[in-house]
Amino acid sequence: MNGAHALLATLEANNINTCFANPGTSEMHFVASLDDSPEMSAILCLFEGVATGAADGYARVSSRPACTLLHLGPGLANGWANLHNARRAHVPLLNIVGDHATYHSRFDAPLQSDIESIASTLEGWQRRTLAPNDVARDAADAVAAAYGPPGQVATLVLPADVSWGEVDAPSAWPVASRSSPLDITDADLAAATRALRTKRAAILLGGSALDAEQIALAERITQATGARLLMETFPTILERGEGIPAPERLIYLSEFAIAQLKDVEALVLIGSKEPVGFFAYPDVASRLVAPEASVIALAPPGADTRTALLELAKELNASVTRREPGEQVQAPSGALTSQSFAAAVGATMFEGLIVADESISSGVHLFGATEHGPRHRWMSLTGGSIGYGLPVALGAAVASGERVLCLEADGSMMYTPQALWTMARESLDVTVVALSNRSYAILNLERQRVGATREGATSQRMLDLDDPPLDLCAIATGLGVPSLRATSAEELVEALRRSYFTPGPMFIEAVLPKGLG
Repeated sequence: MNGAHALLATLEANNINTCFANPGTSEMHFVASLDDSPEMSAILCLFEGVATGAADGYARVSSRPACTLLHLGPGLANGWANLHNARRAHVPLLNIVGDHATYHSRFDAPLQSDIESIASTLEGWQRRTLAPNDVARDAADAVAAAYGPPGQVATLVLPADVSWGEVDAPSAWPVASRSSPLDITDADLAAATRALRTKRAAILLGGSALDAEQIALAERITQATGARLLMETFPTILERGEGIPAPERLIYLSEFAIAQLKDVEALVLIGSKEPVGFFAYPDVASRLVAPEASVIALAPPGADTRTALLELAKELNASVTRREPGEQVQAPSGALTSQSFAAAVGATMFEGLIVADESISSGVHLFGATEHGPRHRWMSLTGGSIGYGLPVALGAAVASGERVLCLEADGSMMYTPQALWTMARESLDVTVVALSNRSYAILNLERQRVGATREGATSQRMLDLDDPPLDLCAIATGLGVPSLRATSAEELVEALRRSYFTPGPMFIEAVLPKGLG
């Protein structure tokens, strides 16, 4: 038995049975050991950013880690952007990063790099295993660290000679100890209760507080006090649809968010951090709440949000409320626009659907059009690093075994199109709608907002994607996924319905007017 066997045995003992992998030479003993570990599902990804994004999606749906297998520092660096999104999502995720043999590193071989420095920027946990007999202990510690609280990215660096070195098998493989959620303090509970009773207050939900039960609890509290119920702009995973209250979503644009919050005298945070502007803009405040408003972090990320809401409801005598059901939108017809795209999604939804949303500016109408649809779960771009949608959808499909709808902008799709190949290889039930507006439309908006108003041909060419045009269907087909093209609302509705009744992945290119956002 070698170190790679010990690692896989420890992962399996801790119920980690999925690995999204893009291995190289230093990881070959891990790969070989997979033949002796039938419980581990190893899924090949053609790019490290797909592997890390898939592990993020897996964790969002299952609330437990998958692991990645990455090749040295460059492999970790290639996967970093989607690890950043996972960090912001506060999900548990475990990176296994191979490295040169311990005795080889002093020769500064071409792929030698400072892996720990790359990993440290994720602000999670990391450790380099130095001996084969330390592998099991270090792996269990990594699992414990990944769970947090809050969930975080844990990185275990495994030199090649540690992986191939012989191990003394223990009588039992170590199981990670799980830490309790962060405490809710009596002082914060009293402050939140007082603010909700006496001030123009709002509750801002995020993170783990966005399941149906907790949203309903929060609605009871706000109805009992007259407070407003808000949610993060980009939630990790949100339960919504028929019978579930719909919190007011914090507006992405800072100017509008500041206006949205200007009358709030006290903001109670449950599962969320204080909201700030996504970017800085000339003459626009970075903090979104009014300067004089109080911010009460009752249950920050990693805290027991359910207990916080139950205690608030008890203190405020918040009774159960009744909700009037809404109506699912009707299937649209006519031209394909951002409005009819949203209506097509809303009209064709079914209970249990999981949505990975990276529609960027073209998805501005989605939340309204899907609010009263069948119950579903919605995942968002938590860290703003684009190229998240396809990999996260892949990982969610692996974790759930359910149909996943990926709503993808054409520009961001091109960051991680390799995910389509893995969807085809694994026969995953993923419907991808790629919104083709041949433009980085969001950047046209941001150019105006930051005051870079010059619009010459050279600067505009930096934002256009139609010279030459992207043939998205050809890309999908070339990667093994059947594709359709929709140029009208009716065609999109038909394509969505067809995909939902067809096993395996399907790709739909939805052709919008150029630059439509």
